[in-house]
Amino acid sequence: MDPAGAGSTPRLVVVSAHAADFVWRAGGAIARCAADGGMVTVLCLSYGERGESAALWKAEGATLESVKATRAEESRAAAETLGADIVFFDAGDYPLRPTDELLDGLVAQFRALQPTLLLTHAERDPYNLDHALTHELVLRARMVAQAHGLPDRSTPVLGATQVMAFEPHQPEQCGFLPDNLLDISPVFDRKQAAMKSMDGAQGHLIAYYEDLARRRGVQAVRNGAPRSVTHAEAFQQVFPTVGARLW
Repeated sequence: MDPAGAGSTPRLVVVSAHAADFVWRAGGAIARCAADGGMVTVLCLSYGERGESAALWKAEGATLESVKATRAEESRAAAETLGADIVFFDAGDYPLRPTDELLDGLVAQFRALQPTLLLTHAERDPYNLDHALTHELVLRARMVAQAHGLPDRSTPVLGATQVMAFEPHQPEQCGFLPDNLLDISPVFDRKQAAMKSMDGAQGHLIAYYEDLARRRGVQAVRNGAPRSVTHAEAFQQVFPTVGARLW
């Protein structure tokens, strides 16, 4: 996965519906890009304060603001561990609301950051419609960011940036068919550390995603990766790859 091309600085933008999604599904890709000298920004649309923070709501005296604050703290710690900047939109959770303000904010970020690759949720997720909505918002914001006639012309238009979906929690039910297995073996310890930052609200998912990375690593080797590959993450490309030859 080399979207920037030889000699270019990768600029990875990860759009996450909730506070921890980027850690579970793309933490290895983020850490690998940062380790390779790339610039990584996570755009977090919500704190996951309602639907994905059940453990925090069980604490005595929990409030919406206290839960948001905890999730923000966890996410910032995880992003720092992985080597990424993070921006919060606080656009609501269960449901995430696709307002004009949110779309405009994404467009502004895309044009300012000029990503060479966008990572986000899969197109379909019947278990969490906030995830599917985020996928649509990313494609819509990408489209708008490519327009020349926007009122704000202080930033350049976005080019044909590739979009990849990271693996949903239940891929079979989401029609997720990975076409890219990324070796995250060299940075898996950083992903583990970032996942542990989420222990307060969603610690039960850590073991699941450790096991998934091992299984994807086995599949990577079966598909031609060196036997030294032990952990991987799976992605599905949205747009065609363009090249001068097929071989």
